Amino acid sequence: MVAKKPAGKRIGSGGRGKKALEGKGPTPKAEERHWYRDKKKPGRPTTRNQKRPVRQDGPVGPDVVCGKNPVVEALRAGVPATQITMGQRLQRDQRVAEILDMATKKNIPISEATTPEMDRLAGADAVHQGIILTVPAYRYQEPMDVAERALDRVAERLSGRSQALLVAADGVTDPRNLGAIVRSTAAFGGSGVIVPKRRSVGVTPAVWKTSAGQLTHAPVAQASNLTHTLKALQERGYFVVGLAGDNATPIGEAELGDVPIVLVVGAEGAGLSRLVRETCDMVVSIPLDPKTESLNASVAAGIALYEIDRQKRVASR
Repeated sequence: MVAKKPAGKRIGSGGRGKKALEGKGPTPKAEERHWYRDKKKPGRPTTRNQKRPVRQDGPVGPDVVCGKNPVVEALRAGVPATQITMGQRLQRDQRVAEILDMATKKNIPISEATTPEMDRLAGADAVHQGIILTVPAYRYQEPMDVAERALDRVAERLSGRSQALLVAADGVTDPRNLGAIVRSTAAFGGSGVIVPKRRSVGVTPAVWKTSAGQLTHAPVAQASNLTHTLKALQERGYFVVGLAGDNATPIGEAELGDVPIVLVVGAEGAGLSRLVRETCDMVVSIPLDPKTESLNASVAAGIALYEIDRQKRVASR
């Protein structure tokens, strides 16, 4: 009997045995491997070579307002429009009559489209009810341009104010809040609202509608970096006042002085970001009843703007 070798690692022949590997020559190019089902075609772009789309900082295209009631409200609020598209099977009623009347007075072109075309224009999941208002993309201002115009208006006594006033919205994401902030800014003589390009809502039809058309008086400017923009405004002579809910001076006790003001309003819930808060010259709060934890961002902005305006009127007497 022949004893079996103990089990263990087996040593191969290194390709020199009976089944030695035979060289097949150089590896053919991808397009020459006809047997490979996913062979690449000459000139076909690969994922590695494809460039990512470049982010556009300017207008990226028009917005649309869909539905009878929203279109009526948008036109009443003075939202700018370039086109009204009506479905071929649109059911006429009093709202449609009002839309047509306002469109005629505002010289807004009216066109007709099929249902599939209307669905495409409105976008997925939108209920258009056979009528769509096209709104042009908003052209944002440059923050420092708005700031300089505010100073010029004060110097030339065109604004009726003794100081320039701007508002910065730090991460506000609700379009209705931004629209209300714009409206309050214009109401108290402010020259514009600054928003960051990222992590913030932009100007949409909802912002136009909530602002009641006040974007023409208090335009929105976009800042690539809000903290850097605030520092640049400080160098230009602006006094940056942050609005917070805790550990801050009550706004009624703050001596805002006879200087240009930037009021910074924080995001809903989160408040001011750390870097923005550290950049502020002063942080103020609105005293509330203990039963109320906080205020909506636009409501807080309106109250703070009123108090700033009151103090400036007293100081100018």
